[in-house]
Amino acid sequence: MQKLKIISRNSKLAMWQAEFVRGKLIDLYPHLSVDIIGITTEGDRILDKSLDKIGGKGLFIKELEFQLVAGTADIAVHSLKDLPANLIGNFSLAAVLERENPFDALISNKYKNIDDLPDGSIIGTSSARRVAILRKYYPNLKIKLLRGNLQTRLNKLDNDEYDAIILAVAGLKRLGLESRIVQILPDNYFLPAIGQGALAIEIYGDRDDLVQLLEPLNDYSSYRAVMAEREMGKYLNASCNIPIAGFAEVRGQTLELRAMLADIDDANYLTSSVVGCVEDYLELGQRCAKNLLNQGADIIVKKYSVV
Repeated sequence: MQKLKIISRNSKLAMWQAEFVRGKLIDLYPHLSVDIIGITTEGDRILDKSLDKIGGKGLFIKELEFQLVAGTADIAVHSLKDLPANLIGNFSLAAVLERENPFDALISNKYKNIDDLPDGSIIGTSSARRVAILRKYYPNLKIKLLRGNLQTRLNKLDNDEYDAIILAVAGLKRLGLESRIVQILPDNYFLPAIGQGALAIEIYGDRDDLVQLLEPLNDYSSYRAVMAEREMGKYLNASCNIPIAGFAEVRGQTLELRAMLADIDDANYLTSSVVGCVEDYLELGQRCAKNLLNQGADIIVKKYSVV
């Protein structure tokens, strides 16, 4: 292969991610010409509504996938947490890069710790998962929708529209904004989203040439961890609209997967934790999902899947 085209969203963070993959590929294959095509997706254009009201995170993905189907691009670079657990059609993941910090960050110009926020403080997020966690552990805070790219969200905080906001640590680090973090939120409360912190490369069709080309970018531990998380979500048939968290950690030959599924309206929070051999990562994902199903997860999934 002499030339490769990457499709990406136009946001600063998405383009950083595409450039990062481009750099990795050129380091591996100096002869390879790698171009990046940036587009603005529907999810980037609609900023006044929560994602669950307008179709979920798929709004960030479907236009990128269209370019793969059309042959305009060879690969798409994603934040893995934006990708549905169940990829449709002939799409597949060719590589998962080494995971960045997977946790949530508190950003505030007034407070250094989420426990310091007074009752009635306005905290911003667009994530159903984070809303569920805040409702459970910080019910006296006022949650306000926060949409837009990372810099837009920070600007809204700086304009005093919020007392604090929650963002992913990984995105802030990638754009050199780690200094804005006042607290990395504890994962015993703020369990990360499925795939959070990981970059994934998506391909379309039977492209063995791309699988072989991209294989050196695939990180052993990160791949197994996030695929366990995704298998859990896939087994539940959980959409991006559902308040769900899943986080796997690899320690040597052992993998531990923790999960949370919430029904915010009924204050019903289901949890599951499984441990096993890292090579059984898919089976562990299914076991974790079955634990949740035994607690009534199917009722919550059906409720949130209704548009």
